[in-house]
Amino acid sequence: MSKKLIKATITTATIEEQTAAFLKSGGAVEYVGKGKSGQVVSAGSKQINLKGR
Repeated sequence: MSKKLIKATITTATIEEQTAAFLKSGGAVEYVGKGKSGQVVSAGSKQINLKGR
């Protein structure tokens, strides 16, 4: 017996309700410019040495 996965249908009303609840609970929406990432980088770049030690 295999179980079929059921995809949840997201409607505009559902998204609007979730957004309203988020804002009402104190959440904030922040604009991120085009071509920028909204992620905050906490560590420097990681470099690897391919030649070994």
